Order: sequence, then C-alpha cells, then structure tokens
Amino acid sequence: MEIRTDLALMSEWIIEGSHVLDLGCGDGTLLAYLHKTRQITGYGLEIDDDNIVDCIKAGVNVIHADLNEGLSNFPDDSFDYVMMTQAIQTIHRPDKLLMEMLRVGREGIVTFPNFAYWRARLSLLFTGMMPSSRALPNEWYNTENIHLCTVRDFEKLCQKLEIEVLQRSVVDMEHHAQRRMGWLPNWFGEIALYRLRSKPVKRITN
Repeated sequence: MEIRTDLALMSEWIIEGSHVLDLGCGDGTLLAYLHKTRQITGYGLEIDDDNIVDCIKAGVNVIHADLNEGLSNFPDDSFDYVMMTQAIQTIHRPDKLLMEMLRVGREGIVTFPNFAYWRARLSLLFTGMMPSSRALPNEWYNTENIHLCTVRDFEKLCQKLEIEVLQRSVVDMEHHAQRRMGWLPNWFGEIALYRLRSKPVKRITN
C-alpha cells in the first residue's frame, strides 16, 4: 500500500500495537496503512458521508462526528495516540481541541499547512491579497480554513497550553524534507508535523 510521505513519517512515530484515534480520517487511508504496517487498533472520526463509505469499504472503524463538538464521548486516556492531519486550521477552536486530544490520548500528532511559507509571504507582500499556494489552493472566500497559522504560531500556542513538543518535522508539498527547512522551518516548510504530549505535572516534595 502506497501512502503520502508525510503520512509515512507520522507512522514512524507510532509504536506497533497502539490504540489510535484519527480525527478527520478522510477515506481511512492512514488508519488502514497503520493497521497493516503497525498492527494498530482504533477508530476514525469523519463528517463527510462519502469518506465514511470509503472507510467502511476499506474495513476501517469509523464514527460519524463533527470535531467542533469535541471529544466528550471518549474518557481520559482512551488511546495511545490521537492524530489530526491537515484539519486543525478548519476547526472553530483549535486550542480546545488540542487539549481534548491530549486528554483522550497519551500523545497527539498534528499536521497543518504553514501560512508563513516564503512564497505565501511574498505573494501577500507584492499583491496585497490573501495568498494561495500548493498547500492552500483555495481563495479566501471559499476555503474551509478558518484559522490559518504558522509554525511559530503553533509552537506559541503549545507553550501557552503547556503542551510539550516531542518531535517536529517540516516538509514541502512533495513531502520531502530539505536541509534549509531544518534551519528556517517557518520560512521554508510548507507542511508542519508535530508529535505532542501534555507537560508532566511538577510534584512539590518536602
């Protein structure tokens, strides 16, 4: 089974036999791949009816759900990993959903398009209009993206929410990592990938 390079990178962060929840799982490609290569168990949450049908055809456990309504149906620590790929920018309150992800899961994995990519910056500078790019191809008036963010924005939010970044990778739209992306990820990364967990509670000892 072939899979996008960014999803393959994510799969390397997941331990075999883990219990996984995929938020906005689409057609179930990632969960099917993880089941085959990592022997995971778990579920996908999806709102699109056509994608749900595709998940069922692929043998993926899927639940019809709106991510904007949160994850209140799941108890604390229900999963080893909660994943969300290319969807956080479409959520009404990304901060609340991040906290829910790390309540429900031991770790979270998030990917999103980086709005500070250098081509987007130059487009805004020289045209004075909202940029479109390979990662963000829609116009401002017909996009599902309502909370665009940058690598720096996301890391600042993690700091505010006391979320620990365990791993970070940035790639281009061909999902390849280049050396310059490691030097200046907020300039040269088109897609950002993060592995997260809640910061351990500090215990006061006498």
